[in-house]
Amino acid sequence: MAAMPVDPAGESGEPEGRGGPGGPGATRPATTRRERPLLDAYVAGVKRRGVAFTVPGHKGLVGALDDRLAIAVDADRPLYGGVDTVKLRDGLLAQAERLAAKHYEADWCRFSTGGSTHANQTLCLAIGRPGDEVIVNRSLHRSLLLGLVLAGLSPRWLPTGVDAGSGMPIGTAVADLERALEASPGARAVFLTEPGYLGTLSDLPRLVEVAHAAGVPVLVDQAWGAHFGYHPELPPHALACGADALVTSIHKLLPGHSQASLLAARLERFDLGRLERAFEATHTTSPAGSILASIDGALALMEERGEELLTRVLDLVRSARHELSEALPGIALPDAATFAALGRDRFDDTRFVVRLGPLGADGNEVERAMLEDHISLELADRDTLLPIVTVADDEASLSNLVRSLVRAVGATERGAPRPLVSAMSWRVDPVTAMNPAEAFYAHHERVPAEQAVGRVAAELVAPYPPGIPVLAPGELVTRELLDELRSVAAEGTRIAYAADPTLDTLEVVAEGHVAAAPRPD
Repeated sequence: MAAMPVDPAGESGEPEGRGGPGGPGATRPATTRRERPLLDAYVAGVKRRGVAFTVPGHKGLVGALDDRLAIAVDADRPLYGGVDTVKLRDGLLAQAERLAAKHYEADWCRFSTGGSTHANQTLCLAIGRPGDEVIVNRSLHRSLLLGLVLAGLSPRWLPTGVDAGSGMPIGTAVADLERALEASPGARAVFLTEPGYLGTLSDLPRLVEVAHAAGVPVLVDQAWGAHFGYHPELPPHALACGADALVTSIHKLLPGHSQASLLAARLERFDLGRLERAFEATHTTSPAGSILASIDGALALMEERGEELLTRVLDLVRSARHELSEALPGIALPDAATFAALGRDRFDDTRFVVRLGPLGADGNEVERAMLEDHISLELADRDTLLPIVTVADDEASLSNLVRSLVRAVGATERGAPRPLVSAMSWRVDPVTAMNPAEAFYAHHERVPAEQAVGRVAAELVAPYPPGIPVLAPGELVTRELLDELRSVAAEGTRIAYAADPTLDTLEVVAEGHVAAAPRPD
């Protein structure tokens, strides 16, 4: 492995982080480091003096104009004319992407500054033509559903299984995929979300085997699994399970900049030119070098120290579960053992899922109390809390989390114990009336929600988080769905993406709209 280049300041290493020797911020000696072409160039560019007569307009010199604005922008460097030359003379991005592809044993890899939203939509644009059928798990993220809209693909939905004991989603059943493939022999791809938002996984190797036997590629939204493959106690990444492509968010569970994501693929079932065109179609022409450099650096860090850092995360989460169960008897804290009967690699044990039903506590109220301690959570609804724990955490941060959570539960009013139920995002069983793309582009009208029952939705509505559409363009608005959406909104969950988040009105396909004729083969 190449030694770290000496930076312009003459430093051959980096200071130890807040964790001290061996802690989460510590670094190994430079001689053990994997190349980081983008990160090294970015750091050198930040330190270098001089003025670039290129965009962005801040030029890294806003400190002389507005010291507060400078905090937000002065460390930013563009890829073009910043990290590399405008003509990309040094080829730093391509070097970094090749290093990432090697890690994933992929034929092709691209870094995205548009998050996994852009990467998911790339796969939709790359895999088929408008009107082509694809098989998709219905608990997909909003970004993938809108990718289907942009590409004009027609989804055949796979249901999401729910574990009766925990009330948590457990992914796609092999039998459901087999039935879908039999019913859609011309399907161009299978799209899966692995892991789900709460850390559970399907039997991905078996699903890939079934799809490949039918000659169909498997494309995986692994936004919440960027740390997979770096530790023997955690699941392997999707390409190691045989998938043809994976999307992952470097910024979610690794120490990457917001919007940092990547897409890696094996090309046996892809057209390379089409894949490249699809990636560029919706990517920015002004990528932030800071985001790209963070992808390069985060991946290098995990290749060098991933097992060590993730061992620490696993220990922290397991210890926090133990402390919480001691302090709040009866609280439900699912872990890998909860899903062991399903088989190997069915849960990401770094996920600190807290289920409040047995305590009778309301997660929205608990969240409000925790915000008083300046502790924010990734997800909080009536029944579930999800604090995200990553390699950036330490014992102090987890102790603060547990202490605040215990205090918050004690400070809020508690009702009778509730059973462990599944959130509506995992139970979506849509009545599909039109192709999502057709409904999205159709003439539409906004009507009172009561009058929308029985009509075809023209918009996407999702409780957020997790951002799974419970109503999508082309699906019928049912009384049950409307009532449940209103119920979770009343409990305190944010309703996202709807034109009217109060749900007083909904946007539906206009009456008299005539469905387009099927595209000829």
